[in-house]
Amino acid sequence: MADQVEEILEVPREFFKDGVQFINRCQKPDKKEFLKLCQAVGIGFGVMGAVGFIVKLIHIPLNGLLVGSA
Repeated sequence: MADQVEEILEVPREFFKDGVQFINRCQKPDKKEFLKLCQAVGIGFGVMGAVGFIVKLIHIPLNGLLVGSA
């Protein structure tokens, strides 16, 4: 019975241990790396916004043609 309990408790212990190791290995980005990351995220937002806008521009007239004026 004690072996089963120990087996069940092993998974959270190992997960916590791996998490602590990960946090300890992480380091803050320097200013240059942070600005590059912000730039990449900004460009991604812009591209996704543009794609969504273009899809919406195509969808509205296409939907009007398919559904028609009812």
